[in-house]
Amino acid sequence: MDQRNKTIVTEFILLGFQNGKEVEILLFSAFLLMYMISLIGNTMIILLVCGDYRLHSPMYFFVANLSFLEVAITSTVVPKMLANTFSLTKAISFVGCLTQSFFYFLLGSTEFFILAVMSFDRYVAICNPLRYAIIMNKQTCISLLLGSYIGAFLSILVSSMLTAPLPFCGPNVINHFFCDSAPVLKLVCADISVAELADFVSSVLLLLGSLLLTGVSYTYIIITIFRIPSVQGRHKAFSTCVSHITVVTLYYGSSIFIYVCPQKGNVTDVNKFATVLNTIVTPMLNPFIYSLRNEKVKDSLRDGVNKYVIMLTNLRSLKSKK
Repeated sequence: MDQRNKTIVTEFILLGFQNGKEVEILLFSAFLLMYMISLIGNTMIILLVCGDYRLHSPMYFFVANLSFLEVAITSTVVPKMLANTFSLTKAISFVGCLTQSFFYFLLGSTEFFILAVMSFDRYVAICNPLRYAIIMNKQTCISLLLGSYIGAFLSILVSSMLTAPLPFCGPNVINHFFCDSAPVLKLVCADISVAELADFVSSVLLLLGSLLLTGVSYTYIIITIFRIPSVQGRHKAFSTCVSHITVVTLYYGSSIFIYVCPQKGNVTDVNKFATVLNTIVTPMLNPFIYSLRNEKVKDSLRDGVNKYVIMLTNLRSLKSKK
């Protein structure tokens, strides 16, 4: 067909979950509630780490940055998904779709690098405790953080450059609730084999590569923990890793299921709900995972609430005197 006779796509239609009105209302309410909990919880973690000197350590520095990424990722996807729930058109512009996809994968890739860096931080803290402050100094932490963003950008650069110039001539219906790479590529009216291969290779290298680094760190950690003579010492050392292991399991489990697969063209409801786990559920659980199992965070939160209550009490007393 002559390229000039093809209709150029200017917007995409996001089908979402394709359920009845009652189910859509239920999903909208659940997703909105989880999104608000995620925003409030992760913002609270960031404020606690920034405001409490007891949390000014490399581990909490990376926890705060992980919380920032959680807020950014959910805000890239969820608001548009919620808006489209009751929209008649369920449309997203062509530029908006590619922009959403780019930032989703950029932020998500950065998150996997941060998780690998956090495992290295735990390795140094447990296996080299006497040199921890020297190795994980401020400059090292900032360098690792910047390296995570740069590594994430480079990991998606090739696939993004291959996808952006591809022609979209119709249809324009995406069987997903956001502009994921596989259903978007499925709408291209040209050969996508190279783009699919680049997408698959970058997913494998990113996910399995960062998971390998995490696995190596925890192998040394486990060996070191078993060498600790006392049961109490082993429990204390392992307890500092439980929160991170939980988050790693949630993220890598769902992401490998979705993206490390050579044939990703057909998006099923299972894929959609696995993506919900990545984009909404895990970011919502993150603050609870890191706060409920951490005494320092709980103490900081308790002190912050007490200060807020005292401030409100003083303000009320001042108003009553007036």
